[in-house]
Amino acid sequence: MRKTTFLLPLVVLAVVAALSAMFIVDEREKALVLQFGRVVAVKEEPGLAFKIPLIQEVVTYDDRILSREVGPLEITPLDDRRLVVDAFARYRIANIRQFRQAVGAGGIATAENRLDSILRAEIREVLGSVSSNDILSSDRAVLMLRIRNSAITQARSLGLEVIDVRLKRTDLPQANLEATFARMRAEREREAADEIARGNEAAQRITAQADRTQVELVSEAEREAEIIRGEADARRNAIFAEAYGKDVEFFEFYRTLAAYRASMLAGNSSMVLSPDSEFFNYLKSSTGASNN
Repeated sequence: MRKTTFLLPLVVLAVVAALSAMFIVDEREKALVLQFGRVVAVKEEPGLAFKIPLIQEVVTYDDRILSREVGPLEITPLDDRRLVVDAFARYRIANIRQFRQAVGAGGIATAENRLDSILRAEIREVLGSVSSNDILSSDRAVLMLRIRNSAITQARSLGLEVIDVRLKRTDLPQANLEATFARMRAEREREAADEIARGNEAAQRITAQADRTQVELVSEAEREAEIIRGEADARRNAIFAEAYGKDVEFFEFYRTLAAYRASMLAGNSSMVLSPDSEFFNYLKSSTGASNN
């Protein structure tokens, strides 16, 4: 009974020690076995592994491809046209032992901060050596490759492998953007003013041509009307002369009646004439006073 009492705690301690000596490496991770902060073993293959309980500890790191966003960065290309660039990088931990020695207990957070500094410096250097048109054109793929190749060398000291670097967004700063919009708006307004001026000039030219055509047409019509009117008057006078020559008395009678009709209309001015006036010849007699 006493042996069982002493053996049971020992068995429990042995089981606990055995369990604490074992650890599992996931296929998505890499593990380091540390002894008093010093790396004593690297476990890169997934599966079951062992360590010395209480003396050694296990630290795991992600073995997958990771992404890192590089915040907005203002650069100045060769043509002094400032741009704001957003980028991101894809990387992985290539050498876990070197990674641990470079970043210590800071882990991924410290590594990403240092990777940010590397990427920002390379982006400034590469994009600052070309014009803004090269950055905004299809040639930017070559620029991204240059940034990646430069970052690979520097990131290797951290135990990292930079797989890719991409520029997400390339814009003008807000102040430059507003100035650009204002300049574009001014150019459009100037173009619109030029179009309006040309339209007004064309309208005035067309109006002047129409007025001239109108004057010419009216003048020609009036000239033709005067010719026709003159010909009509001449023909009328000829008819009157011919009629007057055929019957002088009848023509005189007709003209007198026309004079009566024109002078005795309502609203005409009053006339003061002598009763013996020749105007009343045909009112006194059908043959006129001169024939009586």
